[in-house]
Amino acid sequence: QLQFVESGGGLVQPGGSLRLSCVASGFSLTYYAIGWFRQAPGKEREDVSCIGSSDGIETNYADSVKGRFTISRDNAKNTVYLQMNNLKPEDTSTYYCAAVRPINLIVGGVCVPLQPTDWGQGTQVTVSS
Repeated sequence: QLQFVESGGGLVQPGGSLRLSCVASGFSLTYYAIGWFRQAPGKEREDVSCIGSSDGIETNYADSVKGRFTISRDNAKNTVYLQMNNLKPEDTSTYYCAAVRPINLIVGGVCVPLQPTDWGQGTQVTVSS
């Protein structure tokens, strides 16, 4: 299965910034579209953002993070990033990354993870004053 290691989370005040990293474990992620997801206690998992394979020209964002978050990739480092600016308390969650379906095949949504999905440990983001 495709496995990833997430990092970069932490405690930040409202309005602050964090950059999350998603590193592929044991394989190249160049030819995979990658998505970020988040899940808070008592809530369902929600899509955050996804990026197309290779050049990463295609991107999707949830309405709740548009204009604040930016997804990018560095294939040489086998890493996908999520730059999060102007963080809000409602962004508090555990963030996960996973391989997703090609973005141009998604209708009416943001990201659809490939199945089966081996969710990693995730990285905790807490936004609080």
